[in-house]
Amino acid sequence: MSLEVINSPILALIQDKGRFSYSSIGVTSSGVMDEYAYNIANSLLGNELQSNIIEIAFSNIIFKASKDTKIAITGAKCEFFINDISLDTWQTYNIKAGDIMKIGKILSGSRVYLAVFKGFNIKKEFGSNSTTLKEKLGGLNGDKLKKGDILEFKSSNSFFNKRLKKEYIPSYEEVLNLRVVLSYQKDFFKQEEIDKFFSNTYTITNEFNRMGCKLHGEKIACDIEGIISEGISFGAIQIPKDGKPIILLKDRQTIGGYPKIASVLNIDCFKLSQCKPLQKVRFSPISLDEAQEKVKLFYSSFI
Repeated sequence: MSLEVINSPILALIQDKGRFSYSSIGVTSSGVMDEYAYNIANSLLGNELQSNIIEIAFSNIIFKASKDTKIAITGAKCEFFINDISLDTWQTYNIKAGDIMKIGKILSGSRVYLAVFKGFNIKKEFGSNSTTLKEKLGGLNGDKLKKGDILEFKSSNSFFNKRLKKEYIPSYEEVLNLRVVLSYQKDFFKQEEIDKFFSNTYTITNEFNRMGCKLHGEKIACDIEGIISEGISFGAIQIPKDGKPIILLKDRQTIGGYPKIASVLNIDCFKLSQCKPLQKVRFSPISLDEAQEKVKLFYSSFI
């Protein structure tokens, strides 16, 4: 008994929080791009916070349920239908066997999340269900969801419903401010280059995916051309030879040889994941202690 993919979606992936402690063998962490929307979806359903979920990056995907369950829809503002009835997101719905669910146009933001009660019954690889396309790991056969795919889950006859209060539903700004901690490699950048980095407004280019986000704007010069390849953290901002910053995201490579000017707070990367090409971003500095407090506060709200 299951959820069946009825049409051919462009990019829908099974994700959870990701797989960790395997970067030493070249396996990236992956995981959901927007952990805020992910955590809210699982919280609304009463799921464990590491439960798997469907991450939908483009419009138009249709599912059919073969048994009763409960779902939650969060993330980007989108057209959402159950049996052709238009409904709101950021809340739960009771689903009956035979019901048809459709995500139509994405109106604001970029990624929609659909969770089911207790998650999907999928075998984990390296401790996670997260799909990493370039490594063919996780999800269903390491691939994106396709027409005819079957996602098994345990049926539920629970009839409670929850919704997120409107004040907690994010709005996706036209100009996104990203808080950053300067890198230990900052001394490779002259102060005028660091000042330029913080004073400039950057445009998100079409080179924006689960691996990273390349920005267009004033070039940042570095005193060195490269470094010995080393591990790369989520949110690290590399400055390649062309001087255009690249923010590394969930499917980033595990090592890299470009110098890093700073690192974006992970909780701000979640907001970045809902942006689109041509949107604007700016950077503002934050101390390491402040950053740790902000991140601690974010995660404590879901415990």
